[in-house]
Amino acid sequence: MTTELQEEIIKLKEEKNAIILAHNYQPKEIQEIADFLGDSLELCIKAKEIEDKDVIVFCGVDFMAETAYMLNPEKKVLIPDIAAECPMAHMLTGEQVRAAKEKYPDAAVCLYVNSLGEAKAESDILCTSGNVLKVVESIEEDTILFGPDTNLGKFVEPHTDKKIIPIPGDGHCYVHKLFHIEDIEDARAKHPNAEIIIHPESNKEVQDLADYVLSTGGMLSHIKNSDKKEFVIGTEVDLITRLKAEIPDKTYYPLLEGAICGTMKLHTLEKLRDCLVNEEPVVTVPQDIAEKSINAVERMLEASK
Repeated sequence: MTTELQEEIIKLKEEKNAIILAHNYQPKEIQEIADFLGDSLELCIKAKEIEDKDVIVFCGVDFMAETAYMLNPEKKVLIPDIAAECPMAHMLTGEQVRAAKEKYPDAAVCLYVNSLGEAKAESDILCTSGNVLKVVESIEEDTILFGPDTNLGKFVEPHTDKKIIPIPGDGHCYVHKLFHIEDIEDARAKHPNAEIIIHPESNKEVQDLADYVLSTGGMLSHIKNSDKKEFVIGTEVDLITRLKAEIPDKTYYPLLEGAICGTMKLHTLEKLRDCLVNEEPVVTVPQDIAEKSINAVERMLEASK
């Protein structure tokens, strides 16, 4: 049952001709009233498809809202809390990418979508954890500069003949870095009948011990089609909120109860309501950066088909 505040937001959304996009890591009360829930790739695809709305409200982190703006420069893109920054995205600068390109001039640049516009503008193509294998295989060059997430680079490396060169730096997701070998061993002991699914932003030694390594969208799809009834979920805990809502006949255990993305949780119903009332904070990207970046975004979406 929706609350009074949720009803107010739904009414405002209709009045403003707005759509609410929310990432799988958003809290339950926001997931309940979002028009569309998804992982980074699914949200990119949805953002590109929006035609009949004037306003996009993005309940996620900064790079996601930036990408939505790049795909919809004629629309107003809002984010409930402007401080919702992805720490990983801020671990790679445009300057670092340019320096790597100078060192390896024949290499293609594939960046994780979890990067800011200034870095995206230096890339040839983007990827997400859900499409990284398809994207890497779509690249003509044999050598690929990859960043910012070093763990995602290590995940894709064994599955391709391409040479993956990490762009110098220690790009990582602090939430997925919380998982350790001991957590997997503990989960196996406590839940022997459960499949353990881990996100590719996790450390390689943790990935190696899991049953499956999947993006959040991949986890959802896998569980929907699985005959298994129990799952240990190795990603941000609020993916389980969505899993329980959409696949309630199965049982889920978080690999770690404390796997919480603090910046994703900055968005609240109150901030979402105020965002719609005031039509701010507004997310934009400088035109020169947007123009340089959009080709990489479009190439990613094409490779994902």
